[in-house]
Amino acid sequence: MNLSLIIPCYNEVENLPLLLERCSTLSDKSDIEVILVDNGSTDNSPEVLEKLLPRYPHCRAVRVPVNQGYGFGILSGLNAAKGDVLAWTHADMQADPKDVLRAFEFFKLHGNHIYVKGQRIKRPLVDVFFTASMSVFETCLLQTKLWDINAQPNMFSKEFFESWRNPPHDFSLDLYVYFKARTQGLPVYRFPVEFGERAHGVSHWNVNWASKMKFIRRTIDFSFELKKRLSK
Repeated sequence: MNLSLIIPCYNEVENLPLLLERCSTLSDKSDIEVILVDNGSTDNSPEVLEKLLPRYPHCRAVRVPVNQGYGFGILSGLNAAKGDVLAWTHADMQADPKDVLRAFEFFKLHGNHIYVKGQRIKRPLVDVFFTASMSVFETCLLQTKLWDINAQPNMFSKEFFESWRNPPHDFSLDLYVYFKARTQGLPVYRFPVEFGERAHGVSHWNVNWASKMKFIRRTIDFSFELKKRLSK
């Protein structure tokens, strides 16, 4: 059983050395490959990756020439992956890439036909309220129990990935995959993960309440699209 971890990176040049060093524990394992997706970065991420990657034999990069969304970058990495178990997490160092080691244990115990997702703990109260509100809304609208939808990492089989049809190219990808796992009847396993502070840079969506509202509107729009798909 081999694992491919996808990490989309958009203008994360300052975090790349830290991220690769954090991934060194993973790259020492012959059954894990790490794919950093340069998701249309406009900084000098390509040059930094070219310089650093030779030090990490089981890490490689996929380049998206023009940014087309968070989800598009993840999908580009998943399409390039060689593993029979696939996962993704964030590049901002808030999520520890080594969390996938705990997630991978569920597959070793229960086989490939499961879905594994982190569940965030020790978060600010405002973020907990935001997450709870969105979780209740999605659960009621889609009539499927969904909680902490944007938690990382996400892990699933390549067979499950190949069943996706028209997945979204933005942050709604988290919702789409979680919902699809539920509706396909995959056993869902959750485990606690701590999200830290960003090492460098700022969030590309969680900057202020205006960006949160934009994220909410786009997620709600996609949620109603999912609802329409169910009715067909």
